[in-house]
Amino acid sequence: MIYLITVNYHSAELITALLASVQAGAKADYQAVVVNNAPTDRQIHTLASDSVYILEAGSNLGFGGGCNLGLQWVYEQDKAGVVWLINPDTRLPPDALQTALQFCAAHPELAIVGTVVLQSDGSVWFAGGEFNPANGRIVAIETLPQHEPAYVETAWLTGCSVLLNLQNFSECPQFDPDYFLYYEDFDFCRRYAATGHQIVVTPHIQVIHHPSSITNRYPTLKLQQSTYSYLLALEKHTSPQVVLYRFSRIMFHAFRVSVVEPKQAIAIIKGVFRYVARVSRFAKFNHR
Repeated sequence: MIYLITVNYHSAELITALLASVQAGAKADYQAVVVNNAPTDRQIHTLASDSVYILEAGSNLGFGGGCNLGLQWVYEQDKAGVVWLINPDTRLPPDALQTALQFCAAHPELAIVGTVVLQSDGSVWFAGGEFNPANGRIVAIETLPQHEPAYVETAWLTGCSVLLNLQNFSECPQFDPDYFLYYEDFDFCRRYAATGHQIVVTPHIQVIHHPSSITNRYPTLKLQQSTYSYLLALEKHTSPQVVLYRFSRIMFHAFRVSVVEPKQAIAIIKGVFRYVARVSRFAKFNHR
């Protein structure tokens, strides 16, 4: 059985299209779990069926928090299941579920597998992630491997499309609740890599994504959240020197764009201040 988990935040139309793409090419048993992060969105309940379960979050838990709720629900049903975390604004090609199950069966030792993510024009949006802890550089790879191996190791995966083989976890895998939005997928990969899990991406499973079709509705909030989460990720996975270096660059960038894009600058500074407030809280707690 394969379980698809997607998080809804006023995205019923997108999820309708996603489920249609799943159903159109389904040649494997599946259960879709829609975590509803928008309690006022009643339209999402029209999608409920034997193969689509609506899991109420009660409030907006963010991406990682929503995924955690879905993962816990699946783990209680089937500790040996395969979970596919998938964004609402994606579409699955025909036979994708069967291909994913076949891949997991052929490589049962792998717990965390990313897929290639294509844009609607066929260009590569994500084919792996690079991370340099020496300078805090976190970037997506946008080219496919030349010889199409079964899979390649990578530093991190986008939460847009990730397979988790639950039988390889001693307990339910979870995202760090410190992240509300952005970089929770990077953090997830680095934490589980540190415990010995391989982080891989396979070019043989591909999905189509319409990047930021949800978050672009709120551009300044997106920038604020991504700034905060980036600094948080650096704090957790690099050194204080790197955090200070990137902090300085972010502030310089905010100052530089403040004249022509004041809203953008304000959003960046809000993200920075939120991070500084977090650091201050932890400093006070540790001195008690």
